[in-house]
Amino acid sequence: MSAQTPSIQFFEGVPETLSDVSLRKNRTSGIRSVLLVFQELKSLERFRSYTKRFTNSVRLTDEEGEINIEPSSVQFIFGGPEGDDLKRLECKFEIDREDHWERFMRFMHRYAEANGMVYGEV
Repeated sequence: MSAQTPSIQFFEGVPETLSDVSLRKNRTSGIRSVLLVFQELKSLERFRSYTKRFTNSVRLTDEEGEINIEPSSVQFIFGGPEGDDLKRLECKFEIDREDHWERFMRFMHRYAEANGMVYGEV
């Protein structure tokens, strides 16, 4: 496959910029939870969401292909003087299969490298 710049999309054709990611593993069940945080959404800021098809999922695309994930929750957090400025969007989902986790992590490593992000323990 050809090298493709990794991207994350809520709306087809509108790549978003990831601000932060949190990865956790439930010690009892082994299920892994992912929290993707976006400080801004290009699809909303440019009002392009009305002209592009909403995918009902988060689309992660890289040189291996596409991963479509249906989030367990998507939360819009607003602030500002009148409370109507988008501060961030938090998108949560769980991954219970090891092969899916490995594929997700390969995507995240590519995305981080392409966008100057680094991994850090909290």
